[in-house]
Amino acid sequence: MKNLVVILALLGMFSAFSCKETKRAEADSKEKVNLEEPTKMEHVMKIHDEVMPKMGTLGKLVGQLKPLADSLGINSAEAKAMKDLQDANKAMMDWMQGFGNRFDSEEIMKGKELSDEKKKWLLEEEEKVIQVKNDINTSIKKAQELLSQQ
Repeated sequence: MKNLVVILALLGMFSAFSCKETKRAEADSKEKVNLEEPTKMEHVMKIHDEVMPKMGTLGKLVGQLKPLADSLGINSAEAKAMKDLQDANKAMMDWMQGFGNRFDSEEIMKGKELSDEKKKWLLEEEEKVIQVKNDINTSIKKAQELLSQQ
């Protein structure tokens, strides 16, 4: 009986170690997957996802600049900064609409293979979204600097 208990205990220990090894191997393989370069689509979407949360900031800053722009006139720095914010907002909306017209949800969200034509389009969209990102960040920075001087 005592031998049976020892054998069962040893089997339990071996099972525990083998489970840990399996889990470690699974974790290692997941880490390798995460270390792979993102696809071009993932890169483009990452840029979009980085600036999309700033859209609320654009609207907030427009609201803060509007009274100043109205009182100082259309040639004021505040009016220009407000227009830049509005233009950046429109650029993002236009980009998203155009992007959605070119690619379907399977291509965007699930990594469906792109045709050669769509691969070229994706390069164009990457350039556009980088410009949108720059426009958003620049317009926010300028507006915040102007408002901090008030």
